[in-house]
Amino acid sequence: MLSPETILQDRYRIVRQLGQGGMGAVYEALDQRLDTVVALKETLFSDERLRKQFEREARLLARLHHQALPRVSDHFNEGDGQFLVMQFIPGEDLFEMQARRNGPFPPADVLRWADQLCDALDYLHTQEPQIIHRDIKPQNLKLTTRGQVILLDFGLAKGSGGPMSVVTTSASIFGYTPNYAPLEQIQGLGTDPRSDIYSLAATLYHLLTNVKPPDALSRASAIVNGLPDPLALAHTISPQISPAVASVLDKAMSQKRDDRYTSAEDMRQALQLAADEPANEAATVLVSGGVPTKANTIAPLVGTNIGGAQTNARGDEARTLVADQGAQVRSGASSTETATLVRPAAKQTRSRTWIMAAAVVLILAGVVTAVLIRRALKSEAAAPTAQNPQPTPTATTTPAAPIQSVAVEPKTENPKPETGKNAKQVTQPKATPNVSHDPIDRRPPIPDTPPIDPGRNPDRPPPTRDDPRVRTFPNGARVETRPDGTRIVTFPDGRTRVFPPGDRPRPNQRRRPD
Repeated sequence: MLSPETILQDRYRIVRQLGQGGMGAVYEALDQRLDTVVALKETLFSDERLRKQFEREARLLARLHHQALPRVSDHFNEGDGQFLVMQFIPGEDLFEMQARRNGPFPPADVLRWADQLCDALDYLHTQEPQIIHRDIKPQNLKLTTRGQVILLDFGLAKGSGGPMSVVTTSASIFGYTPNYAPLEQIQGLGTDPRSDIYSLAATLYHLLTNVKPPDALSRASAIVNGLPDPLALAHTISPQISPAVASVLDKAMSQKRDDRYTSAEDMRQALQLAADEPANEAATVLVSGGVPTKANTIAPLVGTNIGGAQTNARGDEARTLVADQGAQVRSGASSTETATLVRPAAKQTRSRTWIMAAAVVLILAGVVTAVLIRRALKSEAAAPTAQNPQPTPTATTTPAAPIQSVAVEPKTENPKPETGKNAKQVTQPKATPNVSHDPIDRRPPIPDTPPIDPGRNPDRPPPTRDDPRVRTFPNGARVETRPDGTRIVTFPDGRTRVFPPGDRPRPNQRRRPD
């Protein structure tokens, strides 16, 4: 290993060590010729075949130009090591950033990084010859000041020990990180673009949930023993993740490589479509005391180790929801007490159901009311006709409507003897077909004194105020007075005229014909 201030190639001065593995290390160095900071990746190979392969890949990497990949500017041999000079990206990697924040990254940020990484992988996988990264993980991801994610190959994270991975097109013989490596890489069956797709999906899963995915061997062992896959869907861990995004990650992390996306571009398009789907609304947690809070931090599943290098299978489905620091909790209540999860979507569905049911009830009530009113109006209209049947049709009872009268020519007939003191000679008019609108009608007089009804039974009780009063005159005229004061006059020739309440016949209408 190189110590600080060591100068290589009379150009690169070692500043400090960034990472170390069983097959080499990564250093921060100063390019004294260009006065820039670079990253030196040292690889120790004793096999001549591997040394030549490293040289070929160094030349290939130097030709790559992508905004999500560090630029390779030089390659040289010195002593027992081979060195690759790369662009230095300062700052923490995403693994360190997530450990410091102790929570998942916002889904919008992770999906934006995922789009950039899928484009970078598609660029690598379509090179000639094809390049497979084989070690995608949060420790190999950094952010620039402009928010661009960079896919590095610095080996293991700073401070941890283990084998260092190498970008190569050969079989997977240089090592891997268990939680992010597919089953075929762990078993040494070789890698292809679908292996990088698995590693990328496992990395995104960790960034979105703050929970390391179980390693492929643990998953395979559970499936072989007839147990469910210990990999939980991402949206069941974090409600901020949409089910569509969780489904894309689940497919990309399939144990069988044939069931994964065939290319990084296919996965990119699937994530773009899934990003448009709404996420689960933040769960509302009722903490002891009835204080509603929002839960955006979820403790890991039982049996899952977040901090360690290995992730064990979960023991059960139970999860503990913990209120965030911004939640206001009533005095004496703890945000870590047993919480009851309330699903907003179900509540909205029940509310819409009640609203629709109430609307249906109101509509039915309106229909029933309309039918009852209509029947009542028909009954009231038919009641007078049933009590006093008329042989001839009656005119309209609307006071504002004009009343048409029929002009008649007076005709004198032989008077018929009438009994009673009010018996008088009656002149029967002869009707003509001509219709006249003359306001002065020559009609039989309406006597001032009530006539004697010869057919009336004196023992019959007098009509009540609610019943219409009917008067029949010796000349055959008939006057019906309604309880509201409306008068309906039926003349001997069958004509009928309606006088509204308060409207009495004019004096000229009372004159008898000569």
